[in-house]
Amino acid sequence: MPESESERLKRLRQRQLADRDPLVKQRQFQRSSILKERRMRKPFSLKKAWEDLPHVIKLPFYALVFGAFVTLALPVLWNSPYAILAGAAATLALVVFGFITGHSLDLRDDIRNHVK
Repeated sequence: MPESESERLKRLRQRQLADRDPLVKQRQFQRSSILKERRMRKPFSLKKAWEDLPHVIKLPFYALVFGAFVTLALPVLWNSPYAILAGAAATLALVVFGFITGHSLDLRDDIRNHVK
């Protein structure tokens, strides 16, 4: 019994000395600053930035671009005073659909990440 108590006290003393070691914080600071410098050195890539965007932003953007083309093409195909309004309504519907779909895809990705 006394041996285990002395072992426990030795480990406690070593832990206290390690906690008071000033070099530990200095090493942590150096490690974090080195990681920040490495991140800063990497060149900015528009493709990487676009890939990092969540689906909830990308899909409504795609829908907005497609809806703008529809709004511009609809008056040429359909000779009516309501063609632009119908195109704008279609654009709005596509953006809402893109937002809902993007949110569901992001939710799916979050579930996959948490299951692993």
